[in-house]
Amino acid sequence: MTMTRKLLLPLALTLAIAACSKPADEAAAPAADAPAATETAAPAADAAAAAPAAEAIQIASGTYKLDPTHTDVLVQWSHFGFSHPTAHFGSAEGTLVYDAADVSKSTVEVKLPLTGLNSFTAKFDEHLKSADFFDAAKFPAATFKSTKVEANGTNKLTVTGDLTIKDITKPVTLDVTINGGGEHPMAKVPAAGFDATTTIKRSDFGVGAYAPNVSDEVNIRITTEATGEKPAA
Repeated sequence: MTMTRKLLLPLALTLAIAACSKPADEAAAPAADAPAATETAAPAADAAAAAPAAEAIQIASGTYKLDPTHTDVLVQWSHFGFSHPTAHFGSAEGTLVYDAADVSKSTVEVKLPLTGLNSFTAKFDEHLKSADFFDAAKFPAATFKSTKVEANGTNKLTVTGDLTIKDITKPVTLDVTINGGGEHPMAKVPAAGFDATTTIKRSDFGVGAYAPNVSDEVNIRITTEATGEKPAA
């Protein structure tokens, strides 16, 4: 082996060891010109802003009757904070007059016979219909009659009206979503569908037994379909 090779060998070994012993953070450091992740990711807000606006649902002007087989009024409350039971008010009867040109001229009137009350527990149904609560023998139905209808955005309405239970009448406001409008595919008549929500205090209507352990506030959810008359030929 020549003298030159003998001198180069230790030098090469020293350089290799030095390269392997660089601090891990220095070796892993990104290149200075690498773009930050935040610069390449599209902000979620921009994506949301680019989403197309909801299309307004068109409902033909006219008089509609509520379809009781596709109308449900669901009430829910807190029972001692342990559970949230529900009861349904079926057999709804009602009329909707809809004015597409001026929705504020629209009206709705609904009757809820207490014969349609169903908590899916027969004994509890009897209790709800007793004098402790609805006193159905004396007051056989609850009613709602609108006093104001307002547009509240695309496919949204605010409906204010008088709710009467046990001959006690109080104003109630419903937040309404228009689900659909057009010709009913089977009945071939004009149809419209809505969902609505509100919250009331049952004690306001003389149905406040066991409050506050059983919550005074009751959440109400409504879904309904209504159909009109077949257009004249």
